[in-house]
Amino acid sequence: MGYPRKLTRRFRAFDNFAISFTIINIVSGIFSAFGLGMNAGGPLILVFGWIGVSIMVLFVGASMGEIASAYPTSGALYFSAGKLAKRHRGAWSWYTGWLNFVGQVGGTAATGYAAATFIQAYLALQWPGYQVTPERTVLITTVILLVQALANTFTVQLVAVLNRVSVWWLVITMGLIVAALAVIPAHHQPASFATHFANNTGFTSSFYGGVLGLLVTSWTFTGFDGSFHMTEETVQATVNAPKGIMRAIGYSALSGLILMLALVYAIGDYAQQAGSSAPPVQILIDALGLETAKLLVLLVIGAMLFCGLANMTSNTRQIFAFSRDGAMPGSHWWHSVSARTRTPVKAVWLAATCSLVLVLPGLWSTTVFAAVVSVNVVGLYLAYGAPIFLRLRLETFQPGPWNLGRYGRPVARVAVIWIVISSVLFMLPQASPITAKSFNYAPIALGVVLLIATVWWFATARRRFDGPVSYGHPDEVAAMDLI
Repeated sequence: MGYPRKLTRRFRAFDNFAISFTIINIVSGIFSAFGLGMNAGGPLILVFGWIGVSIMVLFVGASMGEIASAYPTSGALYFSAGKLAKRHRGAWSWYTGWLNFVGQVGGTAATGYAAATFIQAYLALQWPGYQVTPERTVLITTVILLVQALANTFTVQLVAVLNRVSVWWLVITMGLIVAALAVIPAHHQPASFATHFANNTGFTSSFYGGVLGLLVTSWTFTGFDGSFHMTEETVQATVNAPKGIMRAIGYSALSGLILMLALVYAIGDYAQQAGSSAPPVQILIDALGLETAKLLVLLVIGAMLFCGLANMTSNTRQIFAFSRDGAMPGSHWWHSVSARTRTPVKAVWLAATCSLVLVLPGLWSTTVFAAVVSVNVVGLYLAYGAPIFLRLRLETFQPGPWNLGRYGRPVARVAVIWIVISSVLFMLPQASPITAKSFNYAPIALGVVLLIATVWWFATARRRFDGPVSYGHPDEVAAMDLI
């Protein structure tokens, strides 16, 4: 691909799968957004929306897997956009990279904020006098980001080990929650409850309120580009990366549906649980009792922390690669690699700092989580869509060892259509009445980043940035490896 090797290849096939599976993280995604789904569509959207969106995401993942097999680099989406564009390669690469950057930061921020919210929920269960405040949520998020940055500062081998542990943590946690909800409660909802619809969003349109509930599944299925970003650290990446993407999505879709059904059928007093500060936690308490619920909430918090760690790892590799091509302010800082750990340490701390900035509005906004989730979903999916769209515009596409053959183009068309629909949806208001506190500031956050990228592009970057940089012929590049 034209780059000297600075990162060590220590990720096996399972490790590559593990990072995307951990970032998708069905436990974290479902528990953090379940309350939104209860109020925006109810069980009908939670269950059938999960199935429908999962299928659409498989189309996106398959198209991304084809591209990952053809262009296995840490630059991933922005690199492949620059290579696939017929014209204006620098501009396509530039904007794809910035969208990927803001989406990655949004994912790291949202996961940390969700973990902080659940930590406070646990503290309130353990000590009833504990007061949950926005200031404490932001403070706990700051500590979480600090710890995750420290973990990512050390060797990639440590991150790989933690990701392997996280897979089994997720599987065991999900299994315990499903088993407990299936066996312990004396009462379950009838089978027809899966078609129950609820709209407590404040919007009079049931359709609009229902489609907002799709955010639950779309938010969960983000970050599977992590397998793509880790290709320079994965053995046999042209095959293992696309397989990692597809396995992560497929296994998450099936196991997530089981977890979703377990929670839905354990719902008791719908209005009381949907109106609580943490609806899935309240469901566990009402169905299983306080002590069992507290134990399971601890396991959920652990899953969220693992998810945030993997998010930051992927975020860091995107910053490293984008800076390597001179596309970020202070690029010479962010693509430097520690001689001792062989990790991009400075990029780690940039990812942590930017994520913290994105959650600071939580000090005054009641919809900060939904807004940051929207930044995550829209930023990432637009970045996913760019190279897939450009691949469609090519008359001939040179695939890698893993490819879809003649189904590649139709699958890519479906993926692009879904990306456009979902991106528009999550830029819209998510609560009514619309006030300063309930306003969805996702369009503003994305707009600011794109404005900065546009001003910078026309001011200087278009004259010096022409997409991914080549460091020379293969022999010349090989001589630079790990220098």
